[in-house]
Amino acid sequence: MYERLLKLIQDAMPDMNVSKANENSKLVEDLGFDSLALMMLSMAMEDEFGVHFEKPEKFETVKDVLSYLERNASK
Repeated sequence: MYERLLKLIQDAMPDMNVSKANENSKLVEDLGFDSLALMMLSMAMEDEFGVHFEKPEKFETVKDVLSYLERNASK
């Protein structure tokens, strides 16, 4: 699941070097995500993992996203 998520992160932020990302990387501060990139990542996660966001989620780190996916992914 981690590798699949890294691919989605790379797709949302094509100029970022995803090899520098780890579970403790902060999406905004460390990886440079802005609101548009976060929305693109969320939409890609819906497609890739079969999750549906009922309400806005506050993801700060890659680990936050992984934890959410582990609890909610259907694919």
